[in-house]
Amino acid sequence: QVQLVESGGGLVQPGGSLRLSCSTSGFTFSRYFASWYRRAPGKERDLVASISPGGTGTDIADSVKGRFAISRDNGQNILYLQMNNLKPEDTAVYYCQCSGTTGDHWGQGTQVTVSS
Repeated sequence: QVQLVESGGGLVQPGGSLRLSCSTSGFTFSRYFASWYRRAPGKERDLVASISPGGTGTDIADSVKGRFAISRDNGQNILYLQMNNLKPEDTAVYYCQCSGTTGDHWGQGTQVTVSS
């Protein structure tokens, strides 16, 4: 059974940091591309960052470049998103997604709210 479970979201003040985690099971995580998406209130879901199966290649959206970093631990089957210097416009539900031979798999999302 494929499972992706995000954690680490919450309420943070502008300029603060959070690290999101996505624990995976039920598939060979190390063979899958992995990404973080977000959906802000009233907006479509946007790609935030992606990482190759081996972790050597990453792609970060321009809106968060220099503030967010994606990484993965293939030994523990966990995907991370380090978010620094958070801004109110980063408020959204953040989803992890893995793509591979068995298709696309999504987590349930974790809420990040940036507010003073």
